[in-house]
Parts: sequence; structure tokens; C-alpha cells
Amino acid sequence: MSADKSPQVGTPANMRGLNQRAVLERLRTAGPATRPRIATDTGLSKPTVGQALLDLEQHGLVRTAGRTLAGPGRSAVVYEVDPSAGHVLGIDIGRGLIRVAVADLSGAVVARLDERNRARSASALMRIVHESAEKAFDQAGIRIGDVVSTVVSTPGVPDAGSATLQQAPNLPGWERKGLLKELESVLGTEMTVENDANLSAVGEHESGAARGVDASVCVTVGTGIGMGIILDGRLYRGAHGAAGEIGYLPFGWPSGGGMPDIDYAKQRQGMLESAAAAHSVVEHATRAGLTKIRTAKDVFEAARRGDGTALEVVEEEANRLAFVVSSVAAVIDPELVVIAGGIGKNHDLLAVPLERAMGRVTPMRPKIVPGELGEEAALTGAIATALRTARDVVFDRRGRTG
Repeated sequence: MSADKSPQVGTPANMRGLNQRAVLERLRTAGPATRPRIATDTGLSKPTVGQALLDLEQHGLVRTAGRTLAGPGRSAVVYEVDPSAGHVLGIDIGRGLIRVAVADLSGAVVARLDERNRARSASALMRIVHESAEKAFDQAGIRIGDVVSTVVSTPGVPDAGSATLQQAPNLPGWERKGLLKELESVLGTEMTVENDANLSAVGEHESGAARGVDASVCVTVGTGIGMGIILDGRLYRGAHGAAGEIGYLPFGWPSGGGMPDIDYAKQRQGMLESAAAAHSVVEHATRAGLTKIRTAKDVFEAARRGDGTALEVVEEEANRLAFVVSSVAAVIDPELVVIAGGIGKNHDLLAVPLERAMGRVTPMRPKIVPGELGEEAALTGAIATALRTARDVVFDRRGRTG
């Protein structure tokens, strides 16, 4: 005889759990409500909803939020999700800045801080991440044990087998073997590390320019180039977690001589990233004679002032982005392409030449829009991802404690 006593499909215990989940999901997605309203929205009977609410309240997942008039002389109790049932931690590790946020289970951010990233080694960066997380806990008035799920956004492709981040050359030492285990020891075992472009796509899909779009991509163009892919409303990672690593697309091969002899061990950035990321805009501007240009931002500001040479550089950047978008459109056929990152902030200058270039290179014309979340996109995606995990974990804990 089996010793497994876990609830089986169709058993009273399992049905009770399903009812609780249905009621909890209704409160999370549509806000506070009375028992009759919840019964109407879920299709459950009022007694079933009442029992589910009682169970959820006892387990600290739901609380009363006051009363409302339901008719002459009558009132009804209003219920809402208890946001204090757990917290999540999101961290976005960038080359220049580390962004940290703590949110409760309602998604409300209860602590938010930025720290400069001046680290020149993986160990130094690990210390900054740890200290930043501790500051955020203090700001939120919680302890690390109150955090149910942590999601870290970082450049690179996480490899769970070797606990290593691959393709993250812009963070010194960040590709060393076993680094993910070190991060886990600092931030806790309920931790997930995700590529920053992927989380930017999640953020724009959850709260930004791609809300409600089931097939979209978010192309992040800044220090490097990356892309996150949303298909059927979910993040698509590919077989090895490297879907969207478009910085490695070949770009600029001579039209007459075939493929050049490329040493990929030296081409760490990938051909497209070398051609279209922020540093290439500066290099192009310098070659064109804009000697006082120091950053890509300088180029775009000069273009806004009407500088003819700067406008030509912007046109060329739009041509290169058109290559990116047309390549992606031919393979993925997204409904929407979000252009984000430092370069993406300049949609006002890029939109017209980008559309013009797209008209020359492809009949496939997805809608192209700027990101809405700016530098908060990856952190927003980290919090959203952590919340999905945390809500399931908290609900499952309820089952065990019950």
C-alpha cells in the first residue's frame, strides 16, 4: 500500500485547495470584494466561498478590509489579499548601477534604492549586492527570512549546470565558475538569476509598452544589445537560456567576399553588438568629425539641436536597428517590438529613419514603440517574476501548515 497521503484530484481536500486558490486569485486580480461578489465572479457557491475565505484568513493570506452597504440597513464584509503574507526581493545588476526593490505580495514596492557599481571584481560586486539587499531590508522593516522569493537581473546567460554566468564580459569576473552558488549563499536559496534583457521584456509586458500583447520582443540597446522574447504571454528562453542573444548576430560582412576570417575568441561582444551598441554610435560620430562627442547621449543631443553630421549618425544607427528588427520579425513574427535601453530613449529621433529603413529591407512590419519603463524595466520584471513564484510558495505552505 502506498504511503503517499497527498491530496488526489477530486478528493475533498484537493477541491478545498482549488476553491481557495480560485478565491485568492479573484482577489489578487480584481481587488477587494464581498463574499457575494466573489461567488458571482468565480461561479462558486456562497457557502463554498465563505469556507475558502475562512481558511485563507486563518492562514494569513486574506484579511477583512471593512464593510460596505449591500442594501438598505445591510452591510457586507469586504475581503482583500493580505500583502504582509510575504515579501519578494528584486535586484538589477548593471555595469554602472545596482537597483534594488522589496515588494509585498500585493506587488506594492515597500523599499527602493540604487547603489553605484564601482566594483572591479566579482567579489567586490558580491559585497555591494549583499550590502544593498541589507539596506533594502532595513528600509522595508523586514528580515531576510521574510523574503519568499528573490530574482536577480544581470547581463549574461545563467548556466545552472556549472552555476556560472556566460556571456557577461561587461562585469569583471562575473563569468567565473560557481558564481551563482556564491550569489545564492549571499541572498538565500529561494533565488533565481535571469538575463536582464529577458526581465526587461517581462517588465514591459507586465506594466509597460507591451501590456496585453501575447507576442512581443523587447530589444535593449545601450552598453550592449540584448532581447527578451514573449510568446503566448510567457517569456521564451530557448533550449539553453540564450534566446534573444542578438548581439551575436553577424553584421557587416562584405557583400562580395563571403564570410571574413573571424576569431570568435576575441570577438567577445559579437558582431551586431559591436556595430550598433552605444559605443559604436560614439565611434561613428568621431569618425564623421564630431570630435567633442563623448557619449551616445551627446550624439543624440547634437542631433536634436539640428547638427547635420549628428543626424547622419542617427540615421545610420536607425539603419542598423532596422537590420535587428527585420531579422527578428522574419523569425519570430512579433506583433510588437519595444526598443528600450539608453538608445531606445531616443525614439523621437529614431522613429522616422527606422521606419524608412524597414521599408527598404523587409515587407514584415511589426509595430515599433519605445519602452515605457526606462531604466526600471528589468527591475520591474524581476519583481513580477518573483511575485509569481512567491504567491505559489506561500499558498503551498498554507497547505502544509493546514
